[in-house]
Amino acid sequence: MRFISPKTDFAFKKIFGSTESKDILISFLNAIIYEGRDVIQDLEIIDPYTGGSTLELKDSYLDVKAVLDNNSTVIIEMQVLNVAAFEKRVVYNLAKIYGNQLSRGESYFQLTPVIALTITDFTMFKQSSKIINRFVFKEKQKLFDYPDQELEMVFVELPKFSKNLEELDTITDKWIYFIKEVPSLEIIPSNLEEVAEINKALNIANQANLSKKELENLEKQEMFVLDQQGSLIKAKQEREIKWISRLLQKSFGEIPEAILNQIEKLSLENLEMLGELILDWENLDDLSVWLKQRRK
Repeated sequence: MRFISPKTDFAFKKIFGSTESKDILISFLNAIIYEGRDVIQDLEIIDPYTGGSTLELKDSYLDVKAVLDNNSTVIIEMQVLNVAAFEKRVVYNLAKIYGNQLSRGESYFQLTPVIALTITDFTMFKQSSKIINRFVFKEKQKLFDYPDQELEMVFVELPKFSKNLEELDTITDKWIYFIKEVPSLEIIPSNLEEVAEINKALNIANQANLSKKELENLEKQEMFVLDQQGSLIKAKQEREIKWISRLLQKSFGEIPEAILNQIEKLSLENLEMLGELILDWENLDDLSVWLKQRRK
């Protein structure tokens, strides 16, 4: 078996936002938002994906939107790329969905809660070791909740999740593992198969069950993500090279062209390492030795 990655917009919406995905989405949201408790019994998926529809490259920042049986709205986004101002975008989408509930002249009493669930393939909150972080309005010093707490942000950071198949204890663990590791699976593991909704999601994610049109759509989105990742890395490398060059000139004066050429060929990881080492060096000889070690 080969499984598609839920990290692409197309795959995420097909698995969690299809006309056949209601039970999958209920299980997933109960696991992530409500820590495995069966709080949600029913929901309506807004603008569900159907097998005949074609999803273009990301033209909407919301992958799945649903209204729960308590009238709360959940907006879900799977984000692979750590793009600029992403934190602001999450807040903007949450506020927009909340504010757009009312038309002119309607009462504020008609507003219902909105939850923004964001899954990232990068780390957002380095100050927290938790995989799932939740944000609501609180008083700044005594930390009591704002009355009528109607806006909530829930973040799942995939890089922080390190459990393997044998270590999956809870339904929450299993769903996070599903999002992060599905493409690495060759069969449906027994401890995932025993959860009916995850088993169903795995069968939807089975590449053999996709139409030719869906496979083309998936390939297009995967290439788009790879291109965007390459562009982001290249842009960051260029910023690092520019900053390191200025730092070297301030520390050691004019830098030989040959050394600058070597620096331009370094990986982003090595550039970041170099930026931390420069202030500890006394002269360019230290830099030359370090560059020679990198070449090896």
